[in-house]
Amino acid sequence: MSKVTVAALQLAFSDDEAANIALVEENVAKAAARGARIVLPPELFEGPYFCTVEDEALFARARPIGEHPAVLAMQRVAKTQGVYIPVSFFERDGQHHYNSLAMIDDEGEVMGVYRKSHIPDGPGYEEKYYFRPGNTGFRVWETRYGTIGVGICWDQWYPEVARAMALMGAELLFYPTAIGTEPYDAELDTSRMWRRAMQGHAVSNCMPVIAANRIGEEAMPGCAGPQRFYGHSFITDEWGDLVSDVEDWQTGALVATLDLAQARRHRAGMGFFRDRRPDLYGRLVQDI
Repeated sequence: MSKVTVAALQLAFSDDEAANIALVEENVAKAAARGARIVLPPELFEGPYFCTVEDEALFARARPIGEHPAVLAMQRVAKTQGVYIPVSFFERDGQHHYNSLAMIDDEGEVMGVYRKSHIPDGPGYEEKYYFRPGNTGFRVWETRYGTIGVGICWDQWYPEVARAMALMGAELLFYPTAIGTEPYDAELDTSRMWRRAMQGHAVSNCMPVIAANRIGEEAMPGCAGPQRFYGHSFITDEWGDLVSDVEDWQTGALVATLDLAQARRHRAGMGFFRDRRPDLYGRLVQDI
C-alpha cells in the first residue's frame, strides 16, 4: 500500500491510571475516525512520569505484559478500531524492570516487545534507578501499511538508532516521548533541539518520523518542583518537513497521510544507503 494515515497523540496525564487509559482509548478512537491506521500514544501514558524521584515504592507500577492494564486496554481498542498501536509501558519481567513497548496489531494481538535501549540519568529524568537497559535490540514490525520502527524517548537523540531501524527495513520511525523542562537549568528549552534531532533522522534516512509527547505539569511527592512537559508533538515527511504539529498547549490527535512509495523513490534517489561506507565506521562501535 502506497499511502498510510498515521496519528500521534498529545495528552496530559494524572495519577489516575484508569482515567489516563480511558483518555488514550478515546483519542485512539477519534484518530481512527479521521482515518489513522497507526496511532502513537506518548511514553508511559498510564500514569504521571514518575522518574523525577527515586522511590522504591514506585516499582509497584510495573507489571508483566500479559497483566498490564495499559497493554490490555490498547489490545481491545486496537481490535475494535482496526488500528496498530505502539504501546509504551512499565514492564516487570521476573526480577527485572524495563521501559518497554508492546507493538499491537490491528487485530489486537501483541506482535512483539521492544525494550528501551538508552536509559537517561539526570535531574528530572532519573530512569536508571527504575529501568534496566533493554535486551531486545532494535525492532521493526511489518504492518499492513508498511514496516515501522519504534524507539522510546531518549533513543530518539541517537542517529544510530534511526539508521539501524532503517537498515532493518523500517519505512516509518515512531518515537513515544516524555520530555519537558530541565530542573537544573530553567533557561534551557530543549523543545527546538528535540524536534531538530528527529527531523534530522527523517532527512538522513529519507523516511517519515512521528513523535508523540505528553504535556502539562506533573509533580511527584518528594520532587523539588513540578515537571512541565512541553508537547510540540509532530509528524514529518521523508524530507523532515513538518506535515502536522501542535503547540505546547494543545491536546488531541495529530493526523497526517504519508506516501511511502514516494518516500521509497526519494530514498533510492538520494543514495544515502548506496554510498554508505561501513568499512570506515568501526570507531562507532568502540567504547573508548
